[in-house]
Amino acid sequence: MKFRNIAMATAALSLATAPAIAQATFERASAPIEGESELQGSGVILGVLAAAAIIAGIVIAVDDGDDDSVSG
Repeated sequence: MKFRNIAMATAALSLATAPAIAQATFERASAPIEGESELQGSGVILGVLAAAAIIAGIVIAVDDGDDDSVSG
């Protein structure tokens, strides 16, 4: 019975303080930008590598593994 009373009091307290906590404003401070990013061209390189990986995956999946020797 005692635990039930503590649980009810905790629930009531959390419901009472929720609007006050939600109303509080939290402002984020952003860091100043001093220079340009050194990774500007990396998006293109990653795109090309991703496309190559997809094409290689398709070629491997389609390959039926039938490597017959032409020489007799």
